[in-house]
Amino acid sequence: MTDPNRRVFLKASTAATAGLGFLGNAHARGNDVIKVGLVGCGGRGSGAADNICEAAGTSYNIKIHALGDVFEDHLKNCREGIKNSPNSKEKYDVADDRCFVGLDAYKKVIEVSDLVILATPPGFRPGHIEAVVKAGKNLFTEKPVAVAGTGIRRVLAAADEAKAKKLAVVAGTQRRHQPGYLESMKRIHEGAIGDVVGGQVYWNQGNIWAHKRQPGWSDVEYQIHNWYHFLWLCGDHFVEQHVHNLDVANWAIGAHPVRAVGMGGRQVPGGPEHGQSYDHFAVDYEYPNEVHVMSMARQIEGCENNVSETIVGSAGRFQSNGYRFSGKDKSRVRVNDGNAYVHEHVHLLESIVSGNPLNELKQVAESTLTAIMGRMSAYTGKAVTWEQALESKLDTFPKHLDLKGSLEEPPLPRPGVTELI
Repeated sequence: MTDPNRRVFLKASTAATAGLGFLGNAHARGNDVIKVGLVGCGGRGSGAADNICEAAGTSYNIKIHALGDVFEDHLKNCREGIKNSPNSKEKYDVADDRCFVGLDAYKKVIEVSDLVILATPPGFRPGHIEAVVKAGKNLFTEKPVAVAGTGIRRVLAAADEAKAKKLAVVAGTQRRHQPGYLESMKRIHEGAIGDVVGGQVYWNQGNIWAHKRQPGWSDVEYQIHNWYHFLWLCGDHFVEQHVHNLDVANWAIGAHPVRAVGMGGRQVPGGPEHGQSYDHFAVDYEYPNEVHVMSMARQIEGCENNVSETIVGSAGRFQSNGYRFSGKDKSRVRVNDGNAYVHEHVHLLESIVSGNPLNELKQVAESTLTAIMGRMSAYTGKAVTWEQALESKLDTFPKHLDLKGSLEEPPLPRPGVTELI
């Protein structure tokens, strides 16, 4: 029996994708199998494979067809997980010759797949996105989609190419696919709180993981294993994690910020495994029409936690925790949110099969750049404009990446000393 909540969400997804262009993909029509390839077999990649299988259910004919990762043990663990998960075991079809290991594994996965899931550390994402779009394959990409403006420019170009090729692209900013947020944003855009005049967004939590260096690891292997704490791989937690909340701010306001002034640092002493990463940030974002959003992100144990967004209007406000409105509209959105990690794949598959491809690449690129400009300001102590962030010449990705090679560990950024590039 079909889940009634799923039927409602499928109906909503069809409405959300209406009016888009036709998808000329032979693998998306009729009873053809959609061959799904996964690039990045860590925890999030394994989760995404399970999520798309759950989303497909009996409605969409998909197979997990190929896997790729830099590390063989990640791939083996992911493969076993897919084979044994109740959601994905019936959709498992990964032959030995479609398991690829190494820095170039993504190319081989793309070649044999119709739909590619990208779940590697974010620093790899601009190049991987370019390759998927160039190959004419549909795409699910985790967020963020870059760690610096150089990568964002590549992603924006890929967004235009994907649109021209009528490819479906959905990003892992799952609030965009969550029923409570969808209804709340609809009400905000219809004037439930008047004109948006400001807001506050938060991702304050306890400590995050860090992996100590193990004997035998090269510099590159160590940094990729410990990717969360190196700028070229992660962009810092302000970009990797807080992008979700900043995406909500951009969504509610209907624009990206024009200027950011931020601060941050590392309050709690940590070992070398914490690399370049800060443990706290605070940024004031200025949007058009002098709308300001205050942003905070912290990863320190024993402190006040808060993961939420508040949007302030001229006639009320919206608070995401509980989907509560106050002011002239004192309502509350009451829905069964289900699993947003599954909903985003329902939307993606529906858009492929219906021939109305979603393309979220530009919006997630703009939300990612919103986070990048805030981090740039916090690292340097300087005000950063949208144009400065977008046109920055800072390219964090190593010029010649060799998995067994050496790679210097950069110093902790220092506001007032670190150069704004």
